[in-house]
Amino acid sequence: MASHVVMLPPSGSPQSRSEQAILVRDRFSWPAFLVPPLWLLWHRLWLEAVIAIAVMGGTTVIGELAGMGPAGSLMGLLVSIYVGLEGQAMRIAALRRRGYTQWGVVEGGNADEAYIRYAHEAAAAPDEPEPSPAIVPAETTGHRPDYRAVPAPSLGLIPYGRN
Repeated sequence: MASHVVMLPPSGSPQSRSEQAILVRDRFSWPAFLVPPLWLLWHRLWLEAVIAIAVMGGTTVIGELAGMGPAGSLMGLLVSIYVGLEGQAMRIAALRRRGYTQWGVVEGGNADEAYIRYAHEAAAAPDEPEPSPAIVPAETTGHRPDYRAVPAPSLGLIPYGRN
């Protein structure tokens, strides 16, 4: 069984979010290893694709200029290995940058089985609203709080006095 990371979209009702969940299989990716730039572009990892093309081309040129022969051309293989190993992690990081949140990890033999397990677990879990960040302080009565009632900050056993 393989593990799949469940990523939920940034907005929408809990029902629509669970229907639009993206499952990313956490494993070595053969297509990413064989054609890294195309795989990165397919998954909308634009910046990573440009960097992969530049590094693959740069290592090949440097290897040829250094007179390494065929070994110089194979230096671009290092990028292929890296993208094959870390491609799925790059997808998860890109989804986080787009506002997706990680729900958890489910196991399944294939994506359909993993989605069924996710749907079952998500239906069993109570819907808890995500806490919203407080923009305004909780106490807005207009008076200044008495800071003398709060203990002074200390470093170790030595308290700092207030002036």
